[in-house]
Amino acid sequence: MESSPEARLVSDWGRNAVSLENERLRAVVGARGGMMPEFGLKRGAGLLNAHWLPEWRANSGLPWSESEHAPFWKSSLLYDIAGDFPCCPNFGDGCDVDGVSLPAHGWTANGDWRIEALGSEEGVAYARFGKEGSDARMPLAFEKTDLVFSGQDAYFSIMTISNKGPVSITVNVGRHNTLGPPFLESGCRISLAADSYLTAPKEGDFVATGRLEAGAAFSDLRRAPLAGGGSVDLSLVPGMIGRTDFVTGAVPRGLDIGWSCVSNPTQGLAYLCLFPGLPGLPEGEIALAFNDLWMQYGGRAYTPWASAEGEPDRSFCLGTENVTGAYANGLAFSRMAPELLGRETLIEIPARGRRTLCYGVALVEMDKELAADGLVGVEADGRGLVLIGARKSARFSIDASFGTARKFVKEQGGRG
Repeated sequence: MESSPEARLVSDWGRNAVSLENERLRAVVGARGGMMPEFGLKRGAGLLNAHWLPEWRANSGLPWSESEHAPFWKSSLLYDIAGDFPCCPNFGDGCDVDGVSLPAHGWTANGDWRIEALGSEEGVAYARFGKEGSDARMPLAFEKTDLVFSGQDAYFSIMTISNKGPVSITVNVGRHNTLGPPFLESGCRISLAADSYLTAPKEGDFVATGRLEAGAAFSDLRRAPLAGGGSVDLSLVPGMIGRTDFVTGAVPRGLDIGWSCVSNPTQGLAYLCLFPGLPGLPEGEIALAFNDLWMQYGGRAYTPWASAEGEPDRSFCLGTENVTGAYANGLAFSRMAPELLGRETLIEIPARGRRTLCYGVALVEMDKELAADGLVGVEADGRGLVLIGARKSARFSIDASFGTARKFVKEQGGRG
């Protein structure tokens, strides 16, 4: 018999956070930057956490101090960073746009969200958060509701971006979804809803830290061009190799569901990100355009990735970032490059209007052969979510249509 989901306030190393739990999983959503340090399956008294928790993440409970903390952490974002978090109006490095200084990955990833509602009802645990931008010249406000349902090995997040001003604003929108040990390990398989890719541009940090040819186009994740010639299978996580790379892949326009997946054949688990595609997209909603891979396999010999400047990078994680933005180069760059690989890099928030992003992540047990092969497709039907491999498929009781989540938020009177 399924137990009722639970929502409660918790402490994330001194930061305010909410735990949303059902009988099998736990999702912790922080107020600071919307960080999700935990999303995992329960294992007795323990938790198999899929999300990245940097060993150098601040855990003193002390607030960010530019003078005390910047020499090591470089930014307040890195002081607090963990797991998955929403990015808007900027995706990537900090930049100046329309006279407004935007922090790395935007206002949603920095500073505190208000916890506006928290509760459990029949079959669902939820938390609603609110936040405003930090500059009246870009008058944006954000509201999101995070949910966990009974019997579904997934969490859902519905975020609405509102423009309070008289002029439309173009922004980046995304989720900085990042995996780490114990879920992430050598031999994990990456599968993406994309059939065309670009490596990071020739100007940027990844040229020095990476192994890939800069600014190169390719069509098969298993044959990405190397800087020294030849190719590499990026779909297979190699482990700690002392390199940090980035690629972006365009989500095909014809897909009903956009998705990215990392499967672990040793553990028989798959971590799947889901978001609506363009066909049948409800009015006012966002269909994310790109699947980005940030392959942080130890290529940054500087703090906080390393213990000191010039020391080895000990940080091992994988970003499967689902975004609308040009690479991870920020909003200013996206406005100069409004299209990549046939997809738009910007989302327009109309004057005194709003746009909504529906997003979900599942962590499911699956056949080890399917996990090793990876996925070729993902579908949603009236009976749930279907993961399709080259030789096998699997069905799960997860509402990937977002119908249940949309209905709950609407009935609660929230916009996101």
